[in-house]
Amino acid sequence: MKIFSAAQIRACDAYTIKAASITSQDLMERAAMACVTWIQDHMPKDSLFLVLCGQGNNGGDGLAIARLLHRSGYGVRAFVLRMSEGMSDDANANLQRLQAIDNELVGYVGPGTFISDIPRNIVIIDAILGTGVNRALGGWPEQFVQHVNDLPNRKIAIDMPSGLQADAVPGIGDTVLRANDTLSFQFYKRSFLHAEAGPYTGRIHVLDIGLDANFIRSTHTLFHATEQDDVAGIYRPRQAFGHKGTYGSVLLVGGSYGKIGAMVLATKAALRAGAGTATALVPSCGYPVMQTAVPEAMCMISGIDVLNNIEYNDRYTVGIGPGMGTAAETTAALTAYLAACRRPAVLDADALNILAAQPELLSQLPKGSVITPHPKEFARLFGENTNSMVQVDNARMQAMRYNINIVLKGRYTAVINTDGECRYNTTGNAGMATAGSGDVLTGIITGLMAQGYEPYHAALLGVYLHGAAGDAAAATRSEESMIAGDIVEGLGIAYKNLATEIL
Repeated sequence: MKIFSAAQIRACDAYTIKAASITSQDLMERAAMACVTWIQDHMPKDSLFLVLCGQGNNGGDGLAIARLLHRSGYGVRAFVLRMSEGMSDDANANLQRLQAIDNELVGYVGPGTFISDIPRNIVIIDAILGTGVNRALGGWPEQFVQHVNDLPNRKIAIDMPSGLQADAVPGIGDTVLRANDTLSFQFYKRSFLHAEAGPYTGRIHVLDIGLDANFIRSTHTLFHATEQDDVAGIYRPRQAFGHKGTYGSVLLVGGSYGKIGAMVLATKAALRAGAGTATALVPSCGYPVMQTAVPEAMCMISGIDVLNNIEYNDRYTVGIGPGMGTAAETTAALTAYLAACRRPAVLDADALNILAAQPELLSQLPKGSVITPHPKEFARLFGENTNSMVQVDNARMQAMRYNINIVLKGRYTAVINTDGECRYNTTGNAGMATAGSGDVLTGIITGLMAQGYEPYHAALLGVYLHGAAGDAAAATRSEESMIAGDIVEGLGIAYKNLATEIL
């Protein structure tokens, strides 16, 4: 799914109106009906609603929603906030349509005043401000939103939580309405996919409002949200006459005294991801652990408590870093390996910490390699950034600079290719914030690359499967009790669901 800027969304609306020979009010009615349909599907019939409406088109959406809810038999009342002189034409038209049904369905809130004594069972619908917001709230509108945030009622935001910008994340101290659910029209907004917006958007539901498919298809953007349809085109089912040699050989490199478990997880994940064979290169202290914990894998040793040699062999697709440590001899071994390596590799964890300590090694990464930092590892590699959106933009620049693919891990992991295109992953859950989850991801991506997926596609599919496996684990074990091994075990369900989609 493409992610458009606020300006592109406005252009898409305008194009749709012209191409479909409809009015802007017709399009607003589509959006309102999509919201009401969602409400009907998710809320009890006896629900009561209070719709807070601004004077722009987001307020027009709210007024149309209030009318459609009333027509559907729900108890509803709308309040218009007088934040400026006049209303948009479409908002005014929907105000008049609602008043024509019953003037008592509409109330007004003037500057400096607030709505109080709202029973807890009433659901508040936020249609105050939408994608037109381009700066932080101030004055009475900010105070009003703060007041609404203090109310215990469930809140549903229409298209955007009021005060949130589509193309920027909120700063420290900015006021944004805190929604339990956000009903977003047609697209994810880029800000939704960043941690700073998380406390405000709640659960995000993207509603199809029939925007023009030709415009969407032909309009370029560097930002996408990766969903099942996107990875279905990448996934390659198993060949009936394939054998283990068909699906490649993985070499996982890492481990140190006390950290062999990371290699166990990565190696198991590579095999579960479909690699034909897997070999673990660990210090000798980890040999008994690997041979016992992963009998399906082969094992080689280097050093005693830490790795001291990594030989390059082009028969392997290599993933480096889980539990590896940053000892001097390990650093020297990685440096020598990168000087010899000619195939794209996957680097994570301590391999990235070594690169951060010796940034000159970044230029030695083979073209197309995949690095998988979490935000703090990224900051050590490429410097601090003011917020997570700026960090993603920095990652895009670094991916182009070093000709590598960057997997910037988070709730909506950003997968960035060598051209700076960014795809936010939509699978996964908070239960995956557990030790070893990143080691599992390293194994999955390496296992996919071994099977012949080009590195960027391996990263996209790997991140998607990783999150889907975590969702499968959460469904049976809960988010709180999930451990990294559960993600490995969930890969089978993730693959089966993907294969079912293709069939």
